[in-house]
Amino acid sequence: MQIQRNSIYFVRVILDFILLSIIYFASIQISKSYSSFEYNINIVFIYLVNLFIWFAAAKSFGLYDEYRGRDLSFEIIALLKTIFVQSVSAIIVLFFLKEASLSRAFVIAYSFGLFLVLSLEKFILRRLLYQIRVRGKNLRSLLIVGAGEVGKSFVDAIEENPHFGYKVVGFLDDEIKTFLNGQYLGNIENLDRVLSEKRIDNVVVALPNYATEKLENVVRICNKHTTRVKIIPDYFKFVSSKYNVSMFGPFPVISVREDRVNEFHWRLLKRAFDTTFSFFLFTFIFSWFWPIIAIAIKLDSKGPVFFKQERWGRDNKKFFAYKFRSMVATSKDVDEKGKYQQASKDDPRITRIGKILRKTNLDELPQFLNVLKGEMSIVGPRPHPIPLNKECMNNINLYMIRHLVKPGITGWAQVNGYRGETKESILMQKRVDHDIWYIENWSFLLDIQIIIKTVWNMVKGDPNAY
Repeated sequence: MQIQRNSIYFVRVILDFILLSIIYFASIQISKSYSSFEYNINIVFIYLVNLFIWFAAAKSFGLYDEYRGRDLSFEIIALLKTIFVQSVSAIIVLFFLKEASLSRAFVIAYSFGLFLVLSLEKFILRRLLYQIRVRGKNLRSLLIVGAGEVGKSFVDAIEENPHFGYKVVGFLDDEIKTFLNGQYLGNIENLDRVLSEKRIDNVVVALPNYATEKLENVVRICNKHTTRVKIIPDYFKFVSSKYNVSMFGPFPVISVREDRVNEFHWRLLKRAFDTTFSFFLFTFIFSWFWPIIAIAIKLDSKGPVFFKQERWGRDNKKFFAYKFRSMVATSKDVDEKGKYQQASKDDPRITRIGKILRKTNLDELPQFLNVLKGEMSIVGPRPHPIPLNKECMNNINLYMIRHLVKPGITGWAQVNGYRGETKESILMQKRVDHDIWYIENWSFLLDIQIIIKTVWNMVKGDPNAY
């Protein structure tokens, strides 16, 4: 199985390289930079650089990940990200080499050609494999040892994704389960007999962690029959979909949750963008726009222009988040019973100018000071007031995971409508789920997407902003 998987992997990579090469040289002709192509060392150098960057970006975005375990939508998204990196890198290389013979038309033709041809290629490959597997070919047979909750969940995943190309031959378990539907092949002691009588490509062990002795026996018997063994640890129920396995000396270590944004090079990129973007705003926009807002606030109600509130940041470190004051100066965050009062629609505490500021998110602009201080990022989970944190940390599932990264001025939950008042716990849970998805799926392009969507929401208005 491993040999075939490696073969498919190399075929996919080589086929992409061949198509990329054809599209590269065809784009030169289409852009009419050359009426007839002639050898040019810069053209060849750019071509080789493109191949290298393509492979590096594709590996980073998971374009060539395990074929059976990914659907077409994942592959297309990874393809789009790879093409974007390829296009930007091509522009940069052309600029530094001063290769005037390749125009903007080349980059457009090259990028469009990559998306059109490669997405079509991947669709056709998957359809071919699907048709082959529908006919009962190119399937890998699995024997499941352990019919508990883990084994059942694994089989459910296989049945829900027939395009993965696996077929469950049966189960071995010391107890007969009602959901097995005739697939029960006996207790675990029958493994030797089953492997002798049936063609099994893989044995998947889904036993409880305490069944160490049985696990050792299963591995020993599989080795005897040269059958490959896959083990699903019972503690995988605690693991998110974005986990990571690494080696610590001779020990395999499983990270329950992978957060790419905390890797040093990505944190450096994110911090560089935050700082550069903030300095740009302060220089060209805030320098004249903030005084206008400050005057409007002072004319509308008595009290300070700015409002600061203690909140929790990355790793629960406390900091003061800055905002333009949008409520009357005498308003309180906590009611007589000690419960935090979230801002609500037609809240009497909100001033006239405050309604405008909150509706357009302009009240959050002073948090760019927090960004420059390194306490916040432009994009990330929104920081909540400490009383709200204390209310939710024990009632909302995985709530504190939000604090693995720096909080943001805007975030994935906010641009998807989960902002403002959360009267029902289900709304807060949805917000937290979106924040965790952002942490586990972070990319620089995702940050840019969120920023653009935030600006658009400010222009068209957000019904949940009050």
